[in-house]
Amino acid sequence: MIKQYIEKIEKNNIVSKTDIDGKIIFVSDAFCEISGFNRNELIGNKHNLIRHPDMQNENFKKMWDTILNKEIYKGTIKNLSKNKKAFYLNTIIFPILDKKDNIIEFVALRYDITETFIANEKLEKKDKELKKLNLMLEEKVKKQTMELLDLNKNLKKRIQSQVEKSSKRERIMFSQARLASMGEMIGNIAHQWRQPLNNLNITLYKMKKEFNEDEQKFNKIYNEAKNLTKKMSDTIDDFRNFFQPDKEIETFYINETIDQAYLLLEKTLDNDNIKISFNTLENFKINGYPNEFSHVLINIINNSRDALKDKKGEKLINIETKAFHDKTLKECLHISITDNGGGIDDEIIDKVFEPYFTTKHQSSGTGIGLYMCKQIIESSMHGSISVKNKNDGACFTIKIPL
Repeated sequence: MIKQYIEKIEKNNIVSKTDIDGKIIFVSDAFCEISGFNRNELIGNKHNLIRHPDMQNENFKKMWDTILNKEIYKGTIKNLSKNKKAFYLNTIIFPILDKKDNIIEFVALRYDITETFIANEKLEKKDKELKKLNLMLEEKVKKQTMELLDLNKNLKKRIQSQVEKSSKRERIMFSQARLASMGEMIGNIAHQWRQPLNNLNITLYKMKKEFNEDEQKFNKIYNEAKNLTKKMSDTIDDFRNFFQPDKEIETFYINETIDQAYLLLEKTLDNDNIKISFNTLENFKINGYPNEFSHVLINIINNSRDALKDKKGEKLINIETKAFHDKTLKECLHISITDNGGGIDDEIIDKVFEPYFTTKHQSSGTGIGLYMCKQIIESSMHGSISVKNKNDGACFTIKIPL
């Protein structure tokens, strides 16, 4: 019974036996089939006949140390068939002992795992290839990303540099053209204005010399006219000085400057039935250019007058001053000039400080008034000026550092 069992095992499994020296003394049909050798070629030879060159000596040393120590060896061995084809066998080798516990032979049972092993090898190879490819892609993406970031950074710098150069060049050209144009215009005004003023002064002098009746009343009229002509003359100088970089800053009181601006416009406002009020709790003292600041007030009030003169009903302009804390300017003087002239169209309110922008006819407006106001407040007095619609009119806000 045992003999039959052994025969069936040997017939259907990859079995071999060797003597104590490792020479083959038996092989099963399955062994011959997988190796490609017949029994006559195998019997008497060692298993080196089917040893694959990939198998290192260390593997076989370990195997022999194990079985000579009367222990069972288990391992996967790569072999080479007669037709030079590799095959893989899961191998179990155990010694056969006699009654005296001496080794008389070795039996090796093997199981073919070639297909599984090759499939695993292919999978491992693909896995390594994929890992290598993935690593290459990561490096490539990283490299491309760095190149794109550098390119974007350099491009951004170049664009920013070009924009700054272009903007600076345009601003310089723009300012030069506008300043040259305004300077020429003001020079012409000055030339044509002074002669009539001189003639007016001569006429007033002659009138005083020849006038004998009600001298007190005449002197009052004469002094008003004299002050007006002086103010007109000063205005010309102020406009001309506006373009000079070496102007000296003065300390002045805001209330006096507002009063001077009002005196120049009083008769014009009265003729149009426009009431102007002034609210303040303190006579603030600021540093800057009083005459230029007066022009700003006159210009804004004149704009309010233009908006009010054809209005029916009550016509009001209110000037209010107060101390104010601004995020940018810190402690400053806050001046608001408000009218009830209907306000400014929302579509153009953001453009009113642009040079040569005007809603008036060319004969009555050049479009430089509010532009010059902005230049005076921001460039000369380091403040800010803005406008918004409030209630039923426009409200100009000026902030000057205290």
